[in-house]
Amino acid sequence: MTPSSTFLSSSGSGYEAQMGRWSRRLAPLLIDFSGIRDGRVLDVGCGTGSLTFALAQNPAVGGVTGIDFSGPYVEHAKTLNRDSPRVALEVGDACAMPFPDGSFDHAISSLVIQFIPDGARAVREMRRVTRRGGTVAAATWDVRGGFVPWRMFFDTASMLDPNAAERRAKACARPLVKREGLLRAWLDAGLAGVEVDALTIRMDFASFDDFWTPHEGSDGPLADYLRTLEPDLKQKVRGAVRAAYLDGEADGARSYTATAWCVKGTVS
Repeated sequence: MTPSSTFLSSSGSGYEAQMGRWSRRLAPLLIDFSGIRDGRVLDVGCGTGSLTFALAQNPAVGGVTGIDFSGPYVEHAKTLNRDSPRVALEVGDACAMPFPDGSFDHAISSLVIQFIPDGARAVREMRRVTRRGGTVAAATWDVRGGFVPWRMFFDTASMLDPNAAERRAKACARPLVKREGLLRAWLDAGLAGVEVDALTIRMDFASFDDFWTPHEGSDGPLADYLRTLEPDLKQKVRGAVRAAYLDGEADGARSYTATAWCVKGTVS
């Protein structure tokens, strides 16, 4: 059976250090783009709850349900939930969600569907559980052209390790990290009025250790790559990435842009 996620997940705190701090910055931009202002909302691939809790800050939103394939992430999100009457969190499969047709007014997903092998099926599921007239929206990192920290890591590692180049190529070729791929998936799912745009945040790091250490864990694609390396090669990759981070200056704070493609459509 094909797994419903290729994202390496282990602990909620690991994800928070690796990506959660950035998904919180992206969440309000995605909500604004989606135009979701009220109703019952489903957050598909809620992770540790960045988008879920941002949606719940709006009192006009009647309730938010977050669903994620990772049990540790859902458990971590539950420890952060301060609005349990309106926010529900559960483990589930984006490709086979346990909700009747039209259960929600809107469905939204952030930084997830690119890691679902059958992403098109997940989009169809989001459409299925959303009522007529509701919005289905998502965002994915533009790894090929707009995700500077990710490219800095993999472009550097690829000079030392063919496996890094292979992983980079595979990630960049995923249809749902591309503008045209998101557009096609939303149109093929039968959604109307489809729009695609781009959202950009800054990723601010205090030091190289702040950049590197989260990827020494067991969460996310960079950690997934690093755990395959022998110690000597890992040290070489770390040294080369550190040189790219320092970029001729002393260690310290750096700020990089990170752009996500976003898409929305209406259930007709």
